[in-house]
Amino acid sequence: MAVYREAIPGPALDTPSTSLEAHTSAQGSDSGAGRLSFYRKLCYGIGGVPNQVASSAIAFYLQLFLLDVAQIPAAQVSLVLFGGKVSGAAADPLAGFLINRSRRTGSGRLMPWVLGCMPFIALAYFFLWFLPPFTTLRGLWYTTLYCLFQALATFFQVPYTALTMLLTPNPKERDSATAYRMTLEMAGTLMGATVHGLIVSGAHGSHRCKEDTLPGEGAVSPNAVSAVLSTPMWEWVLQRFGKRMSALGICAMVPFAILLAAVPMVPVAYVVAFVSGLSIAVSLLLPWSMLPDVVDDFQLQHQHGPGLETIFYSSYVFFTKLSGAGALGISTLSLDFAGYESGACRQSEQVVVTLKVLIGAVPTSMILIGLCILMVGPTPKVPSRANSRSLGRRTSYTLA
Repeated sequence: MAVYREAIPGPALDTPSTSLEAHTSAQGSDSGAGRLSFYRKLCYGIGGVPNQVASSAIAFYLQLFLLDVAQIPAAQVSLVLFGGKVSGAAADPLAGFLINRSRRTGSGRLMPWVLGCMPFIALAYFFLWFLPPFTTLRGLWYTTLYCLFQALATFFQVPYTALTMLLTPNPKERDSATAYRMTLEMAGTLMGATVHGLIVSGAHGSHRCKEDTLPGEGAVSPNAVSAVLSTPMWEWVLQRFGKRMSALGICAMVPFAILLAAVPMVPVAYVVAFVSGLSIAVSLLLPWSMLPDVVDDFQLQHQHGPGLETIFYSSYVFFTKLSGAGALGISTLSLDFAGYESGACRQSEQVVVTLKVLIGAVPTSMILIGLCILMVGPTPKVPSRANSRSLGRRTSYTLA
């Protein structure tokens, strides 16, 4: 049985290379160049699937459950969702700080957090879909549970993703392990949305316009499928042409987004969704692949030993959530100012124009600005094997 255990790294800068080489030489097939077997990459990737399944189901259907099943007023539902998002965002820097300050154990410093959070996440998720017998305090009940779930999920996700730094000193193998993780996590997201969608579609008759030709709950989104299928391809492109050149793949959705804004038809929407999935895959894979290089480069320049991984990873997750929340808020306010009417089959011309700007001009501008920053910014130096040894990291997997 495979047991995940993060080895305790030695001193940051003065660890004798002979002891580290002796340690890595005992790793069997993963020795020498720090290669990871397919089995270990697969097991690492599977570790993030349950959390993504749960998070996907909550993102798509919690609001519907609170409104139609729990019968909570819309104002309280907004408070529940907002409180959960704030809790998750606030937990990111706190998780990075606490994990970085925690003591090392026989299983390392990260794995106790990963394993310790799992049962509590499962309990919080179960009671989040539980209908309590009382009605007056249901808003408080679901706010507490959703905030707890988001915080616990953060305390799981930060050390889990930071384990990439400790799997192997080989940058290419880290990128490969990241691709496995991203592929399986996106598959988990698709699974959560689809399975729960089938349940919802069988028990909930949603309002649909007569001329509506788009699929309802339980339908598989083309962009999600293409993102899952194209991640291994982007990992190969990243290894073959480098990370800067791979970033150009994000531009694939730009002409199609403009096409959808100009020709808002259902067949065009499906094509745009599929191509957008290709861009989404590389836009998700690339930052996670660059993050280990950034951490190594920082530690080599500032002579820091291992231990800062969680700070970098939690900071990245925090700003990702912050930007996502900002984009959602801006788009919602824009539609509100344009006169959007919830549930209406036909919207005003101002709403149509606003939607075209939000799906065409805004993403195109953000993508081009981000690519310009990436192209002109400094490139983190990939550490050599000697520098990797000086960082004092050891592989985080052992077999028992």
